[in-house]
Amino acid sequence: MTVHVYVTRAWSCTVRLAVTDPRVLPDAAADLDALLDRVDRLASRFRADSSLSIANARAGRPVPIPRLLADLVKAALDAAAYTDGAVDPTVGRAMRRIGYDRDIAAIRPNGPAITPSAGGRGWTDVRLHRESGLLTVPPGTELDLGATAKAYTADHAARTLYSRYGVGVLVELGGDLAVAGPSPNGWPVHVAEREGGPGPVVVLAHGGLTTSTTTVRRWRRGGRTAHHIVDPRTGLPVDGPWRTASVYAPSALAANTASTAALVLGESAVPWLTSRGLAARLVGADSTVYTTPGWPAVEQKAVA
Repeated sequence: MTVHVYVTRAWSCTVRLAVTDPRVLPDAAADLDALLDRVDRLASRFRADSSLSIANARAGRPVPIPRLLADLVKAALDAAAYTDGAVDPTVGRAMRRIGYDRDIAAIRPNGPAITPSAGGRGWTDVRLHRESGLLTVPPGTELDLGATAKAYTADHAARTLYSRYGVGVLVELGGDLAVAGPSPNGWPVHVAEREGGPGPVVVLAHGGLTTSTTTVRRWRRGGRTAHHIVDPRTGLPVDGPWRTASVYAPSALAANTASTAALVLGESAVPWLTSRGLAARLVGADSTVYTTPGWPAVEQKAVA
């Protein structure tokens, strides 16, 4: 299968669009760029004028929000319910406390030590009325959709572009990958902890594949390394046995929900993934690789 690829940068990550027909690539790329800009204006924590930031600033009061943001919040709440709070969108304040209060490129490389914060189930107090377009953020909390919005957008983009142009489509947003449409021989996908790093190549015919890792988006606080994946129970960056989790699922959103949860769950990640029939590849802190049943068996080659 011949593919035609558009590569750009958005949301501090690499964006890739691949299609099976070169004639649609310019228009499909423009559509993807427009969607990414729209989601950024709606859901960025780093823009004071985003709809999400306005809802956070008015915590405790119902705030009207656009339909797409309501869909993004619903996806985040569904992920929290599925993982029993391991993936919790009400970690916005914890993110700011650990230093992730701006675009990753602008984060101060060093800072004061981070202290734990009280855990809870803040997501259960979020009130979303999709029909009327009203969102109420719980008082004392802030929403951060970073754990799910990127994957949701990858799914949405892949489905929309396939429906619009009728060709095979692959969309990757910083490690969250979704495919839609015909792909006679599947899509070869390089699975790595960081862009350009070593790892196997697997063939993806449908659904989504995501990688969550603590090895990138890192900085220092109090002489210790911090990163962007927070344990909602402590408000601290996760520090478990797994440094990276890659998951295959029917959608990028489902895959990312599981890969993020795996890092938070730590020792219980393997039975949690296995009991749900989720195919995963976990990399331990000591570089040991563990796969759950169903992990794509076709590993074409290892990329050095």
